[in-house]
Amino acid sequence: MLQNYLACQSNSSDRLDFYSLNAYEWCGDSTYTVSGYNMLQKNATDYPIPIFFSETGCNTPSPRTFDDQAAIFGKDMADTWSGAIIYEWIEETNDYGLISYGPSANAKAATNTLIEDGYTRKGTPTPVSPDFANLKKQWATLHPTGVALSDYKKSASEISAIECPASTKGGWAVDPSSPLPTLGQTYKKESASETTGKGSGHATSTSGSTAAATTSSNGNASRSMMFVGGSSAEHMLVISVFFSACMGALAYLL
Repeated sequence: MLQNYLACQSNSSDRLDFYSLNAYEWCGDSTYTVSGYNMLQKNATDYPIPIFFSETGCNTPSPRTFDDQAAIFGKDMADTWSGAIIYEWIEETNDYGLISYGPSANAKAATNTLIEDGYTRKGTPTPVSPDFANLKKQWATLHPTGVALSDYKKSASEISAIECPASTKGGWAVDPSSPLPTLGQTYKKESASETTGKGSGHATSTSGSTAAATTSSNGNASRSMMFVGGSSAEHMLVISVFFSACMGALAYLL
């Protein structure tokens, strides 16, 4: 519902430039259908703006095998999704890290400026075993190809606008005909919203900017984010692919 609502407005300045999803459904020895990735693909098919995974890499059960990468960059999803970002680089208390710069330290007693939140943030990275090797092995089997900007624009021009989700009692409560909130606007539960800040424009887009949303696939609001930047959707798409390429090159070198 959310991803459609944020991309369904007829005015391009009211739509996101790209959308990203945090997905942790593919856990352990799973499959494209058991994990629900087939439904993520179904919901993203013919989506009118770039969409990618901003976080993947379930760590329960361990070790992490990253089998979902073959699906994301394979025949079932590659033509729809603009890549994925593995969560996360540095090992911390949540055990999602791919590398470590050293053991944890007492955050309060630390005087080293390289230590933040009890973990060293710079130095010589040590791969976390076996997760780092497992990801490297997965990426070694994948051979995604780039997309020329001209081909992307042609393909995007052939995609029709999606329908805004209708407001339903006990379900999606947002009226699609309601205007998007403006910058500085706050919401009062007892009454209508009011504007408390200065400036104009929409929270999801400003003139000449890039707006994007990130949310978890299970709808967890605490994991949602909104970005407003200064580059075009095509630039962000290139940056996403470039970041993934850099991670892959680093994994190969190490």
